[in-house]
Amino acid sequence: MRIVTPDGIVNGRLVTDGGLIAAVEEQGGSGGHWVVPGFVDIHNHGGGGHTFTTGEAAEARLAAEFHLKHGATSIVASLVTSPPELMSAATAAFRPLVGDGTLAGIHYEGPYLSEIRCGAQNPDYLRHPDLDELAALINLGGGAVRMVTIAPELPGALAATKMLADAGVAVAIGHTDATYEQTLAMITAGASVGTHVFNGMRPPHHREPGPVFALLRAPAIVCEFVADGVHLHDGTLTFAAGVTGPERAALITDAMAAAGMPDGSYELGGLSVDVAGGVARLSHNGSIAGSTLTMDAAFRRAVHAGLSIIDVCQMAATTPARAVGLHDRGSLTVGARADFLVLDDSLRILEVHKAGVRVA
Repeated sequence: MRIVTPDGIVNGRLVTDGGLIAAVEEQGGSGGHWVVPGFVDIHNHGGGGHTFTTGEAAEARLAAEFHLKHGATSIVASLVTSPPELMSAATAAFRPLVGDGTLAGIHYEGPYLSEIRCGAQNPDYLRHPDLDELAALINLGGGAVRMVTIAPELPGALAATKMLADAGVAVAIGHTDATYEQTLAMITAGASVGTHVFNGMRPPHHREPGPVFALLRAPAIVCEFVADGVHLHDGTLTFAAGVTGPERAALITDAMAAAGMPDGSYELGGLSVDVAGGVARLSHNGSIAGSTLTMDAAFRRAVHAGLSIIDVCQMAATTPARAVGLHDRGSLTVGARADFLVLDDSLRILEVHKAGVRVA
């Protein structure tokens, strides 16, 4: 077995005990299957025909099960812009799923977003950050809320960022028309993630760099990248990952219910979505609407784009886990949770193990 650790590739075997990695033993030789960390997807709206966005526990379990088969041993359920009642109901419904390990947490991608950069978010429910609403959601989640995306230019964004950061919730900058300076102010206030960087943002310009350059250069920011060849050209992916390094780059799917499903008509947060050739777009204006990506496909694409398998393992597991406070997993090191995948030479999944148990 070729075991990909943070320090390099070890030819040997992985020893687990009590759901944890007990040892990585060298045995000499070369070749064999790849063993890589279980993927950690911190931005996912659904898959396999099922969605997180309606807040239904049964749907969420099926979506998580679908992505588990594609290597996502930890998955953060991302909601979209919605009424307060739906956000509260979803938080209450998903809290037990976080408790039993089906989900690794909840991410609110909205409603605190820029109207002109909201993308596939329902503009009817956009609103400014509300400290009382956020405090109630965090309390309702009981530790389940892992991340909130906020546009820096909105009134109340800095205060919300400070409050969330103090509560141990990651603040992501996204769906924003912010200037470079506004973005830096939000980072200073405690933001630590860039939501699908380049997408849903004012595009960079050499005289007005906007949020993209601010996020790529900030040492405190983990930048999410959707490695599907649609959201980002492979050249953009490798360039951006070269700027951030793997320690600040997180591969995500931004998947919707259509992931793993045939082309056709779907729904995302109350908006109609058409999927053609595996690309999801809003029916009414053609804007990209999430993706049909899975983490194993993102992993393969990043490697085939020219990034090293060691770096891509960090981008698909270690870095995203750290970004949302999942410090017990994400790397094949002694003492970490035994989440790992066995891949063949073409980097396709043969086995999925979660907490030391083969689950797929």
